[in-house]
Amino acid sequence: MIVLEIILLSYFTFVSLYAFILSFAALFYNNKSAPQSTEKRRIAVLIPSYKEDQVIVSVAQSASKQNYPQDKFDVVVIADSLKDSTMELLHKLPIRVVKATFEKSTKVKALNLAMTTIGDDYDCALILDADNIMEPDFLNKMNNYFGVGYKAVQAQRSAKNKNNPMAFLDGLSEAINNFVYRQGHVVVGLSSSLIGSGMIFEYRTLKEILLPLDSIGGFDRELELNLIKRKIKIHYAKDTVVYDEKVDSTEVFEKQRTRWLSSQFLYLKKYFFDGWIGLLKGKLDYFNSSILKNIQLPRVVNLGLLFIFTITSFILSAYLHFSPIIWLVFIALNFFAVLFATPKSFYSKEMVKSLLLVPGLFFKMFMLLFKLKGANKTFIHTPHSHTTESPNQP
Repeated sequence: MIVLEIILLSYFTFVSLYAFILSFAALFYNNKSAPQSTEKRRIAVLIPSYKEDQVIVSVAQSASKQNYPQDKFDVVVIADSLKDSTMELLHKLPIRVVKATFEKSTKVKALNLAMTTIGDDYDCALILDADNIMEPDFLNKMNNYFGVGYKAVQAQRSAKNKNNPMAFLDGLSEAINNFVYRQGHVVVGLSSSLIGSGMIFEYRTLKEILLPLDSIGGFDRELELNLIKRKIKIHYAKDTVVYDEKVDSTEVFEKQRTRWLSSQFLYLKKYFFDGWIGLLKGKLDYFNSSILKNIQLPRVVNLGLLFIFTITSFILSAYLHFSPIIWLVFIALNFFAVLFATPKSFYSKEMVKSLLLVPGLFFKMFMLLFKLKGANKTFIHTPHSHTTESPNQP
């Protein structure tokens, strides 16, 4: 019994302190914009689009309207399994269209095909999802960050839609992740976590890293590790916003999280020993990305288990070796971590409605932990439908 207690207490000590320390550190994030760069770099805006007929035309059209010299950027849509009618509309836009026909589609394959097709006449490559909408000055701001020496930058990804409690909760989750895993990381000297879109890199470096990869899901995790291994620090640009569609049904949420969880544990296993070796060599950034982040269960699972264990510890206190007060301390640490990270704009009656979904999501996420076998062997597509071009920033 004491061994189980020690294991549980050790794990929750780690995840609670990790969340609290980074969330507290994020309060001191310097949101100062990079100065205007005199050089206008050539940027390839890469948008993989797999069966995204509902949104890709409006997204590509919006992306082509950036406040950036038109001869200095190309919007490149990688069209995979799109309808003929969609293809006709895309070819009418001032963009480049790369047609993809894969037996098994993945984002890495799409990006590699695009970069091979369009050539190397670019300084930077921006990766977007097929539902992403950039703010008008997005490319200009990113160019400024490259002007001060960054080679990898993650933008703030913000909710495009809050149309129901599920979408609201998904947007809140992203906002908390931005605060903890991006702002917090940067403040303490670590690399910002990548999100999979709204991220820009030195073109040549990205092409070299992606070429040998065969990731099916969660390619951004492997990309992040390879950048850090090359001693390229990933910056977080809070002032540069891309709007992302949030899932608005529990069914889509479950599919999306299955993909995320599967890739998380896949890369934990793949880089486990390499991560520890990195720590022994003083590579804390690499250790954090390969081990510390990936070894944690999803936040909603941690909070749910923490609540259950706290109640259990008081009920069975006579039989336990450690005081139940310890569990209350864990709850307090996680409460303040979430409190610090939640934007003021989320405090509303909609938030109350969305929090009612948490118990059910905890159960679904917990059960997913036992359904991950083989999930990372097949590309799991998240459908999109919202095409709003000027959402309000939360």
